[in-house]
Amino acid sequence: MKQYIIQIEKELAQYIAVLKAPTLIKEAMDYSLQAGGKRIRPILLLATLHALNQDINKGLSAACAVEMVHTYSLIHDDLPAMDNDDLRRGKPTNHKVYGEAIAILAGDGLLTYSFQLIAEDERLTSNEKLELITMLSRAAGSEGMVGGQVADMQGENTTLSIDQLQYIHANKTGKLITFSVMAGALIGGATEKQQDLLKEYSKHLGIAFQIRDDVLDIEGNQDIIGKPIGSDVTNHKSTYPSLLSLDGAKDRLQYHIEEAKGMLKKTGLRAELLAQMTDLIAMRNY
Repeated sequence: MKQYIIQIEKELAQYIAVLKAPTLIKEAMDYSLQAGGKRIRPILLLATLHALNQDINKGLSAACAVEMVHTYSLIHDDLPAMDNDDLRRGKPTNHKVYGEAIAILAGDGLLTYSFQLIAEDERLTSNEKLELITMLSRAAGSEGMVGGQVADMQGENTTLSIDQLQYIHANKTGKLITFSVMAGALIGGATEKQQDLLKEYSKHLGIAFQIRDDVLDIEGNQDIIGKPIGSDVTNHKSTYPSLLSLDGAKDRLQYHIEEAKGMLKKTGLRAELLAQMTDLIAMRNY
């Protein structure tokens, strides 16, 4: 896993270095890319390739692409018009350093560059490029992450049902996690049955990720998380703990982790790294 992180960091830096763009926008894009993220999504993609006994180098562009999309979403989430946050991963948010206009453009730059990375990767076939770009567009757009974000904003100051909350997070958080796993499955040549099982695995993983986020917003360490805790209460958001109680949310987290692991076992793959990632998501403290 550490080796994958090193490779991802190296690739991200190289992609920014070769970008033919004004220095200011490159710096702003790189500022948020290098802000100390967990790299969970690209690692999931590479770990899926590993499980399929495939060369992980073939998945590096898609892995960096999904990390760029994720980072763009964080830049925009932090803006005054959205969550209005001053800190991200213990550092001033992008708009606090570069101003709102450049922060918006840095996010736009990362989003669009992500598709360019995939389109220009000579290690991928034309069909693989087309399918990956289609998958990423759906996961990141109004049918996925953006749609989930809109539903999340509309849900503020109201008490949501557990189904409504699950819809928000299945899209806002889960779709990019599902893309990461399914992109690895596509590039790695997984069978149809393996793809079905990996998709169910990723869905449970996405929900577990968000439940853990909600729990950390209550009992996490602000110094470790790198941003203020308690923001969900401040923003009057429904969360898994608010609807299920803190203990109920932890029980639901454990359920989805066990379901995810069960799906992995059924694939018959060499999925030790994916299992480790599942445990990491369940126990992470930031």
